[in-house]
Amino acid sequence: MALLGATALVLSACADDADNEATEDVTTPEATESEEPTEEDTTDEGDDSEEPAGRDYASIDASDYTACLVSDAGGWDDKSFNESAFNGLQEAVELMGVNAQTAESSSDGDFGPNVNAMVAEGCNLVIGVGFLLEEATGSAALENPDVSFALVDSGFTTESDNARPLLFNTAEAAFLAGYVAGGMTETGVVATFGGLPIPSVQIFMDGFYDGVMAYNEANGADVEVLGWDKDAQTGSFSNSFDDQAQGQQLANGFINQGADIIMPVAGPVGLGAAAAAQSAGDVWIIGVDSDWYESASEFSSIILTSVLKDIDVSVLDTIADVATGEFSSEPYIGTLENGGVDIAPFHDFEADVPAELVAEVDALREQIISGELVIETPNAP
Repeated sequence: MALLGATALVLSACADDADNEATEDVTTPEATESEEPTEEDTTDEGDDSEEPAGRDYASIDASDYTACLVSDAGGWDDKSFNESAFNGLQEAVELMGVNAQTAESSSDGDFGPNVNAMVAEGCNLVIGVGFLLEEATGSAALENPDVSFALVDSGFTTESDNARPLLFNTAEAAFLAGYVAGGMTETGVVATFGGLPIPSVQIFMDGFYDGVMAYNEANGADVEVLGWDKDAQTGSFSNSFDDQAQGQQLANGFINQGADIIMPVAGPVGLGAAAAAQSAGDVWIIGVDSDWYESASEFSSIILTSVLKDIDVSVLDTIADVATGEFSSEPYIGTLENGGVDIAPFHDFEADVPAELVAEVDALREQIISGELVIETPNAP
């Protein structure tokens, strides 16, 4: 394998639990038990955010349009994909002047009513956040052909010209994280678990598993992966995106089997795993969706890296397409090549990750981008 120079790995951007608020202005959100993200809380906003190459969002006038967002049951402050989508809507308000409304779900029963409430509010675009909103969002799209719809992390069972899936090939980035885990484990045992056995979760686990196996093959190692059998597509799941105690229990089980690096793919449940790792004292966590070093800063000292989904940019880009008349049902697919997925910097671990390992990961990243290396997964978008 040709080694590239050791360069810094780049930043970019699944889940459930909160109070249900029917409709609210995104610029003046009402407080719930956990406050919604503000400019101080979010990690990728304002002047610090980087627009995707080639698109000047600030030059787009979306002031005649209303974009609306419906959360999964994790709520807007889930430190995961709901929050990232919320940030994208907030950026659209700041950069393009779009009018915005949100509906926060607290259970599956809220999805349909919340989506319909957004349509009733006169939204030009309604975005459902998460795989579980597919039925509600898809049904509303069929019933309201003059309204545009989008769905984070899922395609539509019935396709329609006014509905766009926002998908992410996170296996590519998770592969890099798995390779890093293989190179950094001191016990020779790493682990992963999911929230629910759905494609948008399992794709992370597939990539992570393959990355560890690739490290083993390239380095003559025998690192074991607990929690996921890629061939059988079976493994460990918390069966929830909000029960942090379940995440802590699963992580402790892995730690007792020798795992010293764990990647939870379960939204806020992963924070329970991080708490278990922090208590153990010698266990590291790989975050998902956002950069956990920033979004879950109470655990920053044990965050090795994170597998990022740039959900905020997919939301921002979709709003821009509606405002410019470029909206279509063609899926957005985030990849390493277009920056829709990536892994976060090593932050506090920069000095601990060997330069040789960084170079190997950089080389693999370029091979994936060029198409020389294809990460196979049955859960690919």
